[in-house]
Amino acid sequence: MPVITNIEDLRVLAQKRVPRMFYDYADSGSWTESTYRANESDFQSIKLRQRVAVNMENRSTATTMVGQKVAMPVALAPTGLTGMQHADGEILAARAARRFGVPFTLSTMSICSIEDVAEHAGEGFWFQLYVMRDKDFIGRLIDRAKAARCGALVLTLDLQILGQRHKDLKNGLSAPPKLTVANMINMATKPRWCMNMLGTKRRDFGNIVGHVSGVDDMGSLSEWTAKQFDPALNWGDVAWIKERWGGKLILKGIQDVEDARLAVQSGADAIIVSNHGGRQLDGAQSSIGALPDIVEAVGDQIEVHMDGGIRSGQDVLKAWALGARGTYIGRAFLYALGAMGEEGVSKCLEIIHKELDLTAAFCGHTQLATVDSRILLPSTYPSSPKMEPSGSM
Repeated sequence: MPVITNIEDLRVLAQKRVPRMFYDYADSGSWTESTYRANESDFQSIKLRQRVAVNMENRSTATTMVGQKVAMPVALAPTGLTGMQHADGEILAARAARRFGVPFTLSTMSICSIEDVAEHAGEGFWFQLYVMRDKDFIGRLIDRAKAARCGALVLTLDLQILGQRHKDLKNGLSAPPKLTVANMINMATKPRWCMNMLGTKRRDFGNIVGHVSGVDDMGSLSEWTAKQFDPALNWGDVAWIKERWGGKLILKGIQDVEDARLAVQSGADAIIVSNHGGRQLDGAQSSIGALPDIVEAVGDQIEVHMDGGIRSGQDVLKAWALGARGTYIGRAFLYALGAMGEEGVSKCLEIIHKELDLTAAFCGHTQLATVDSRILLPSTYPSSPKMEPSGSM
């Protein structure tokens, strides 16, 4: 086993162990993938101010996200087909997150169902909702999340229609994978993945198959999904979902100040500045680039989170310094899951936590509450004019 010291090590190992169509599903964007790349590269251009001779004892990264205590301001993002990166992937990731003390967010398009995750990983995880045309099904899905005592509902607003993801189209992405000659040859080189998948019964979309009339197999599911994502989604639907849910509501997919203001008016508890990992509108602004203006506009009215491009604890700290009070990792934990299963997700969280803790200390801070944009070198980070700090540390 190679020595794992960073998220890139986990990515390299996952690429060796996960079948190509599922690895590509995680590690790709839409069209030219320019926004996918910008999410990560825009973090790298932000530079930190190192401080010295500061007492570094009694450090803590603990905080809260929508009122829930967390070991660090990080949650596992909702990711579809997680159970195809590794058998029973959602259960394994939820266990690792629970043990570490951060939220796990289950996707509507998960392989393991809400009930499976609650039974095998414990209650309290968060649930992410896609809005479908079939409102009866959506209502029942919300009720199932309530029955599982999910701690928050994350409503995704930026997938009314699907961005064109070239790799998925070329790979013929499906769950379970179709037994074509190319797929069988590729899977033959992934014996660990195959053995794990043979040992589980969970190989289709557990939240949907068997819960919707006429959806009993993968052929009918594919047809149903293509017809069901609701292009008419609007703020009226948000109000209906908020009332039906009755708990903490987080709106995911906000990239624009005007949409952020509408989110505040909707009564949501938090928003996630997100471009869906660069998987929807290619050419959109990076999430970290969009963050400061949105924080300036609504940060005193609603809790602002962000996702997209986070590959280290340093990225988490930079987002925090720019006003995000929570961050989400998607690809980082998927790499870890594909590489090493539950142990890999735990390793991923340990890596990010250590990087966050050490970087904050090197910047002169032992508590996140004292961190702001003054830990960043001027002119290296995106900022709203009103957010520019005055004075020195």
